[in-house]
Amino acid sequence: MVTAPEIRVTWDRCYRLINSAHPPIDLFEDIADPADWLLLGSGESKTNPRLAQTIGNLDLVPEERRVGGPGASYLMAPFVHVTPDHQGRFHDGTFGAFYGADGFETALFETVHHTQLFCAATEEAPGWIADKRELIGKLDAVLIDVSTGFDDLLDPLDYGRSQTFARERRADGANGIVYPSVRNPGGICFAAFHPDVVSAPVQGRHITYHWDGAKIDMFKDLGDGSVYAIST
Repeated sequence: MVTAPEIRVTWDRCYRLINSAHPPIDLFEDIADPADWLLLGSGESKTNPRLAQTIGNLDLVPEERRVGGPGASYLMAPFVHVTPDHQGRFHDGTFGAFYGADGFETALFETVHHTQLFCAATEEAPGWIADKRELIGKLDAVLIDVSTGFDDLLDPLDYGRSQTFARERRADGANGIVYPSVRNPGGICFAAFHPDVVSAPVQGRHITYHWDGAKIDMFKDLGDGSVYAIST
């Protein structure tokens, strides 16, 4: 296989859409020093058994790569809450990844694809579903570039080879991978292997998707009520 180059990726704005069902984890927001988290979490979990489950598995994130302060919960969550039941192109559920895109539209189409698969599998009734929260941050990191010569890592359905590639590169110390969007031609995505690769994001819009029984055909901005058609 051709050796993938490392390049510096600098974006003033990067976008991520996440489910908005769960609020931020206060521990990551309020305690700026990550070195205090394990001790605090251990103490509080003795009186609040649900806390440990809420915090997740901090052991999955090296202490030197943990982040704290405002917005930190958005960065930490994909790495401390992992399961083989929820895999992605460049993570297999034994480790996490923070995915983002160079534009809102690309982030939208990436999440629409996976939401459609879920709705079809669960035979979801038509209607407004899947409230999402928009996260906007900055990216300035050295990432592995697989935009040329790595079509086998961009298979629309099979993530086996891309997960193996990611697992090996992560073990080698890589920060993450930048790659062409499979769901929105012309868009660019990244998968960060550690929470300190991306700046702490701020919350943008709240939106919700409309499922027509076969596809996601619209999204609504919950702030002003505007509805937009989605052509996939």
